[in-house]
Amino acid sequence: MTDGQTSLGMPQLPAPDYPAEVRARLEADAKEIIARYPGSRSALLPMLHLVQAEDGYVTRTGMRFCADLLGLTTAEVTAVATFYTMYRRKPSGDYQVGVCTNTLCAVMGGDAIFEELKAHLGVGNAETTADGKVTLEHIECNAACDFAPVVMVNWEFFDNQTPESAKKIVDDLRAGRPVEPTRGAPLCTYKETARILAGFPDEREGAVEATGGAGPASLVGLRLAKGETPHHKIGHPRGEAAGGEGE
Repeated sequence: MTDGQTSLGMPQLPAPDYPAEVRARLEADAKEIIARYPGSRSALLPMLHLVQAEDGYVTRTGMRFCADLLGLTTAEVTAVATFYTMYRRKPSGDYQVGVCTNTLCAVMGGDAIFEELKAHLGVGNAETTADGKVTLEHIECNAACDFAPVVMVNWEFFDNQTPESAKKIVDDLRAGRPVEPTRGAPLCTYKETARILAGFPDEREGAVEATGGAGPASLVGLRLAKGETPHHKIGHPRGEAAGGEGE
């Protein structure tokens, strides 16, 4: 005891290892990842995605595995795993539904979407529905401001959302009905997404070919850098009428 209320308890025991057959499979994948880098410790980020693809989140066993293969301490691995929000620290749903609540998405309706989804699903931020299907989170900007408000499911874009369309997305996900992103690859589960993020190919037919570019507002800077004239007028100078000259 320290202050009469808090118990320090016993030190935590070392994390258990993976079963032999699981460890052998993960080691084969890990060696492929490590071979991509001149220094093995540079492989830590994709390695964390690899163990997340196995367990659905970064477990103590997963962090021990990464430490063993990369010659790091578990403290070093934990420091990285707790820094980046893309690594889960507890069991979560098959689909991570993230609502952007940064400034533009928020004022365009992101805050309203997030509040309605919390009530609709009966969960708070970073909580998972009882059926284990959906984890709801508010997320930081995903560079899609010209499609605001944006919802992401396992990091695939759902643009120009409303509370009603967002509720339909989560209802369809929970019911097992097909859900198609606005752009990008078809949806897959969180574990499958984590394996792709670890650097392994997405072998689903047509997934690689599926794509979707940024909107015109996001590409103005690129066009200017190339010496091109933007094709679209994005905003109106102060004092200029919305219709332009002669209108």
